[in-house]
Amino acid sequence: MVQQQYYQGLGKRKTAIAQVRLHARPGPLLVNGKPLEIAFPALAWKSAALRPLTVTDTLGKCSLEAKVVGGGPSSQAGAVSHGIARALLALDPNLKGPLRQHGLLTRDARIKESKKYGLKRARKRQQYSKR
Repeated sequence: MVQQQYYQGLGKRKTAIAQVRLHARPGPLLVNGKPLEIAFPALAWKSAALRPLTVTDTLGKCSLEAKVVGGGPSSQAGAVSHGIARALLALDPNLKGPLRQHGLLTRDARIKESKKYGLKRARKRQQYSKR
């Protein structure tokens, strides 16, 4: 039995986590077992997910399988993008320059702020009444 060679990357965005396996051969782009067009029907989500492949000019040259959990479709697309960028870096370390220039290797650290005690939400207070 021949083991397939793949490169792995873990991507995160908000509460979404994507495990990406990148194969160095042309093939399908699958997200959670579905084609990319079905997993991300909006053009913005699709282009956000495939941004590392377009920046490095490897769009038709490799296939990928991604498992994504948590978050909504926008954060899932961002997590897939981050995972693809890390997998491309494992595939070819020379791609670090263009990926870094476009900010694709940086984890987007913006997450929901936690609720504070005595408040209704993270910052929402009860209305102040002067009289």
